[in-house]
Amino acid sequence: MSQLRICAAGLGLLVAVLTALPAFAETQQTVKAFAAWTGRGQIFETGPNRATFVGSFSGMVFVETEQGPLDAGFMVCPAVLDVDLSTGKQEAKGRCAITAKDGARAYGDVACKGVHLVGCDGDFTFTGGTDRFEGITGGGPVTIRSGLHDAAAGPGNIVQESAGGIMIWKALTYKLPDAPAAQ
Repeated sequence: MSQLRICAAGLGLLVAVLTALPAFAETQQTVKAFAAWTGRGQIFETGPNRATFVGSFSGMVFVETEQGPLDAGFMVCPAVLDVDLSTGKQEAKGRCAITAKDGARAYGDVACKGVHLVGCDGDFTFTGGTDRFEGITGGGPVTIRSGLHDAAAGPGNIVQESAGGIMIWKALTYKLPDAPAAQ
């Protein structure tokens, strides 16, 4: 169920990468990025052999450069993860907001499929932005993995879960609208 959290974190990472780039890039760019995330939420029994996680993931986003990882911003991603408890298959969807240090934001959707408590693979798609990210388009494949889980049962068969992991974009492509002509 932390796979959904991972997907949400991935989306946030992508937005952070974009916020570290110059505003109004004229050409399409592809970057490698990752996000270290933590997540919290609740797990609900939603059918025979089915559970649904509802929560959010957040963390720092880094873009890989020749000098090493560059802090590109902070992401937050509310997400929903559906798990088939009989097969271990899972599907997750989330929406992310990545905020750059200058306050500009990039938004995106993340969707992935995988194996419960292992991770998921899917796609990240930019859906818009503010300030220098206004009009951003693009996306790419995303991999979400978790390595830390903590769950506690609550009343009414509701389980509180905390998790942590990494979200990776090996080839995140984005394009910003052309810069206005200089006057």
